[in-house]
Amino acid sequence: MVEEHQVTVKRACQVARLSRAAYYKRESNRAERDQPVIDALNEIVEVNGRWGFWKCFDRLRLQDKPWNHKRVHRIYCAMGLNLKRRTKRRVPVRERRLLTVPLATNQVWAIDFMHDTLYGRRSFRTFNAIDEADRHCLGIDLATSIPATRVTRFLEQLIEIHGKPAAIRCDNGPELTSQTFTDWCEKLKIDIFFIQPGKPDQNAFIERFNRSYREEVLDAYLFNTLADVREITDDWIERYNEIRPHDALGSLPPARYRERLLAATPL
Repeated sequence: MVEEHQVTVKRACQVARLSRAAYYKRESNRAERDQPVIDALNEIVEVNGRWGFWKCFDRLRLQDKPWNHKRVHRIYCAMGLNLKRRTKRRVPVRERRLLTVPLATNQVWAIDFMHDTLYGRRSFRTFNAIDEADRHCLGIDLATSIPATRVTRFLEQLIEIHGKPAAIRCDNGPELTSQTFTDWCEKLKIDIFFIQPGKPDQNAFIERFNRSYREEVLDAYLFNTLADVREITDDWIERYNEIRPHDALGSLPPARYRERLLAATPL
């Protein structure tokens, strides 16, 4: 209107119902103005892909950034960071350890998880532990869920019976890489021998034990309740340790082989 109809700025703003300040305000590029915030958010998310908005904002505050939460949240949503993000799972780098047979008991314990289902299709898990020296089954815990706290509690019960191991060999499952389990091992001064990801042969002793347990118990029976699984498992563990010959132990059961190890160990 100012250019075509040659009316004053005041009159044109009244007709358009705009303030004269809006007419005289210089046009700005919002994307260019928000670029520092975008760069700061990208830098945080690149390293910490699972952080939400408030963790990112608190981090910006710790970096003495002057932007308020409203502006940061607007840019955060515009970047699509408020949507659920799928991040690539990082494979931990582990040192390969030679799988040698210990010369004495309680030097290395091997642990692992298994899963199966009841007749009513309810799933459950087992937590198996053996001594690598004589393949002695230390115990099997059964439950629908076995978090890290239950793992440490069960291992404490085994330590009260069999004594403390010098090291534990295990895979990289979430329960075994959790802070709860690693702190517990550090507190008791127990070394953790993590196998390399995707290399179950590096924990071959427990894998062979799992096969026997699978064939002779889990795949051999139909279970209605966890009580049935515990009853048959306890009976099988006793037979496995006391009666069942083990090829790698010279056709001796683990209990008999353990007696030889204890007799050969110098006092």
